[in-house]
Amino acid sequence: MNLKDDVKLCHITDDAPTTKAPKDNVWAQISPEESKSVWDFVHDPARGLNLTDPATATVTDNYVYFIDTLPVNKTAALPYIDGGGALPIKYARVVIFEGGKEEPVSQEYMVKLPIAADSQLEKLDYLFNGGLGGKVPYNGREFDGKRTAASEPLLKSVMTNISDITIEIFGGAYYGSSDNRTNLTTTTNTPISFDGSSAFRSVMFRYPGLATYMVPLDFYTILNVTGTDASLYSLKGFVTKSRFFPTIGELRAAFDAGELEQEFPQTRDNTWAYVNHKPEMGQRDLEDRLAPQSLEIGGKRYKLDAKQQYVEYMGWTFYMSFTRTLGLMFYDIKFKGERVLYELSMQEAAAQYGGNQPKAAGTIYHDTYYAFGTNSATLVEGFDCPFGSTLLNISFPEGNGTEVHPDSICLFEADSGFPLARHRTGSSNEWGFSQLGSVKSSTLNARTIATVGNYDYMFTYGFNVDGSIEVEVRASGYLQSSAYYKDQGKWGPRIYQGTQGSLHDHIVTFKADFDIVNSKNSLQVTDLIVANQTQPWFEELGVFEQMELNITNMDTEAQFNWAANGQSMYCVVNNDETNAWGVKRGYRIVPGKSNIHLSVLNSPFSRGQTEFSKSHLAVTKHHDEETYANSWQNINLANKPQHDFAKFFDGESVDDEDIVVWFNLGMHHFTRSEDVPVTLYTEAVSSIMFAPQNFNDRAQEGDLLNRRWIVANSTSGELSYEDYGVALPTCKVQLDEPVEGILPWVTI
Repeated sequence: MNLKDDVKLCHITDDAPTTKAPKDNVWAQISPEESKSVWDFVHDPARGLNLTDPATATVTDNYVYFIDTLPVNKTAALPYIDGGGALPIKYARVVIFEGGKEEPVSQEYMVKLPIAADSQLEKLDYLFNGGLGGKVPYNGREFDGKRTAASEPLLKSVMTNISDITIEIFGGAYYGSSDNRTNLTTTTNTPISFDGSSAFRSVMFRYPGLATYMVPLDFYTILNVTGTDASLYSLKGFVTKSRFFPTIGELRAAFDAGELEQEFPQTRDNTWAYVNHKPEMGQRDLEDRLAPQSLEIGGKRYKLDAKQQYVEYMGWTFYMSFTRTLGLMFYDIKFKGERVLYELSMQEAAAQYGGNQPKAAGTIYHDTYYAFGTNSATLVEGFDCPFGSTLLNISFPEGNGTEVHPDSICLFEADSGFPLARHRTGSSNEWGFSQLGSVKSSTLNARTIATVGNYDYMFTYGFNVDGSIEVEVRASGYLQSSAYYKDQGKWGPRIYQGTQGSLHDHIVTFKADFDIVNSKNSLQVTDLIVANQTQPWFEELGVFEQMELNITNMDTEAQFNWAANGQSMYCVVNNDETNAWGVKRGYRIVPGKSNIHLSVLNSPFSRGQTEFSKSHLAVTKHHDEETYANSWQNINLANKPQHDFAKFFDGESVDDEDIVVWFNLGMHHFTRSEDVPVTLYTEAVSSIMFAPQNFNDRAQEGDLLNRRWIVANSTSGELSYEDYGVALPTCKVQLDEPVEGILPWVTI
């Protein structure tokens, strides 16, 4: 029988019950109609932009790079969602690459919606603090397909001139991307500039195939690609065997002398790195059976307003949003009617490498540069998300239309794998207790997976029944590997015939705009300190160590790290709101797995544009113009960022203010042979939790009916069960083979 037919028998694929959002989702993506109207508006000759169709444009043309939603300012959203304020004005964000201007730049604009006769095209400058507003110099702007095409003739010429060398060394040559004789692929690292005054392109070569990332070649061509005039582009040099050759002549001389022979030749066959079944590895016993599944057997317990992307679950309510740059975002997160977070969103996924060749030594990635959200795609039901999950589409403007990725967000409730609470009282009877209580724990999860180049980032946001929230990110996919050298193990081990795993950091930055009840909050620091004390009832002990708490509020904006031995607790509290016991209400920030920051703090490749990755945590005062930790084009501006996170910290108070906590998750990726074919989600994981800390008067479990209260009769030893009306569900399961004593259909 088909698996999905089995699932339906258990009624677990029912749609989520519907609900109606209390307010319109003011953070929602602009509609396809709005996106098209913006496209038509900016292409109207009356705008004077002299735009070219992106399909035919070159680097010396002006063309629209993308249209997206401009996030509504918090100061405009709160009056509407909290009271009778007007619906905030919606704006579109438009990025135009202006290569046809005397000063070629990238410029961001904002357009008020809906388009009307008096609509204006305004420069979007207020979100950026680097001094140039939304403008980025041409040399620092995104290295899109137009720039690749502009540098292609030089790369083709250079590589054709040395094709005999590459054929002899690697059995391959590059004659240009469109030449049928070409049997090598190329990739270009970032950054390609340091401040926008000049630009370079470091080209790495690999064998083609589905797993091209795993078959790198020890050959790099570096080009000077400054400006829009491709006739001025020049060769900077070649790198192979850790040697730099500034000219073709010097490279050829080394080749003729027999100095370029590869000690560990790369394999052209990369099927060994496909994510498919490998029969040569054998088969584990009983692995032909379907693995256990997490099923919502009792029916869905969350409600959804699909139009407004609004969710209700066990006291939780929240809105979802999506942008092409950042992906899935959450707003107005409330527990039992009280706001905990105004916004929870991923801000950047950075990765910095180490090595002794141009690709690894000089690479840092900002994945928003590659439009992180657009790389979120269809999820595999039953594998990426449990069977019966609620699957939602994502959409975003693309060109003059809207692109839709079906089933790219999943919502599912899952058993936590442990009870929320449990206790038994001891007894001498045969059962070992007189009373036992156990409360079932479950979580509503929202998940997306974004494949950015070689990595599949899985983001899971869990809303727990106790009022806590967990954020988890996992990474799978191909290593950006390097050619193997036996004397360079300090950057990673050999993982295949000619392949080395490249040491790197993954740092994923998030924004948590807390509003504990309201927007007047503080970051409370509770230090567990060791102090000397005496006890008069044990005078003979003299002075001895004892632990105690030292509680303060952080005064001003700061970047900071988790305390050694976990001896500091960070809570966002509301000084004016107390629970029944007179204690300030708040939420604790609880470190989970692998809470790290960037290892390299002074690299020229990540000097000034990656400041958000250089501490575990940070706290700032909210400003509408500090919406993002990073600019999506910052990667090429290490010395002159378009948006500088370091400038957020200007001594403002964060005590009794509207504060934002920025936090980093990630992994130091100590590469290993078990990263072949791809990195495994089990190990490459990082998480954090926000847990109620005196936010309530007691634990949020007493109102849950999914529990058992068991009493043992001390005389007879019999047990009585209280199920509070939540009996075990009835579910029919068909057995493939009759089992002795069991009918083909059984009820569990």
